[in-house]
Amino acid sequence: MELRKALRAYTKKDNRLAYLSLLSNIAIYALSAVTAILAVGQGDWLVAVPAIVVLAFAGVRLYVLQHDLGHLSLFETKAQNQFWGYVVSPFTFAAYPQMTYNHNLHHAYVGDLNERHTTEIYTMTVAEWEQAGFWERLYYRLYRHPAVLIPVGSFWTYFFVYRWPKNAGKVGVKAILAHNLAILAVFGGLYAWQGWSGVFTFAFAIWLGGCIGVALVYLQHNFEGTWWDRRPDLDFERAAIQGGSCLDFGWVFDEMVANITKHDIHHLVAAIPSYRLRAAHRELEKTHELRRISFGEALHAFTLRLWDEEAENLVPFPKQRRLKAHEVGAQ
Repeated sequence: MELRKALRAYTKKDNRLAYLSLLSNIAIYALSAVTAILAVGQGDWLVAVPAIVVLAFAGVRLYVLQHDLGHLSLFETKAQNQFWGYVVSPFTFAAYPQMTYNHNLHHAYVGDLNERHTTEIYTMTVAEWEQAGFWERLYYRLYRHPAVLIPVGSFWTYFFVYRWPKNAGKVGVKAILAHNLAILAVFGGLYAWQGWSGVFTFAFAIWLGGCIGVALVYLQHNFEGTWWDRRPDLDFERAAIQGGSCLDFGWVFDEMVANITKHDIHHLVAAIPSYRLRAAHRELEKTHELRRISFGEALHAFTLRLWDEEAENLVPFPKQRRLKAHEVGAQ
């Protein structure tokens, strides 16, 4: 509670910073999209490739800002947050009301093993793995493998799942239908302007951005040292701080993804605007021990697949674990 109280000082919204963050993001998104599409149409790949990469990251950052809008944490008023949430939705491919509803469920049940359906990446326990049959294990192995999870997960999520996401009917059918029509209108405009070249270039950039997003979502709660538990023993503060990651990839990367890398304190106090997260994290590290995850540790995290309730740690599949134990014994 002491940590949450300290973080409250960083929840103040500032429309000037909000508009600077959002409008500059929209400008970069639009400029890189136009540049990439025109360059591809002209066969200028030296310009097209970096423009597509910039567009992908601009899409990820816009998605993160939309996530802030869902928390009503970007602008000073609820009306401003909701207005911009709907405006950016066709360009993030995530319908604002459904995204907000589902993500708030995720926050409400963070670290809760009994409510894993609210998480973006599903994690099986060791006990569940041992009881699973051949096909269930095969599916889960494929699902958790980075070569499937990231590229296939991005394509499946952004082009199919988000067209009718979880709780779509409960939140509002009209909203999701309008959202999908808006996306069709975007693609229709691209086709009228640059034909299939424009459509596929934009779609590829969305997919690439989705790959970055899926990797980040995985790393937010799947890493060595994370924490899960079952109610009534679940400690929300521990689940947020220990169960949420702080990715230490440098301040440039932080800015490119609107500081979503500071996911630990975000889960503890979701009202902190993205433009204050880095400062909040830096200040609190002076008095509190907050773990940072390096790029190497992040890569290692993709080898961890199961939650061991007895050891209270995320571990590799059993065969890998036995091999690791054998190697340690040999030393």
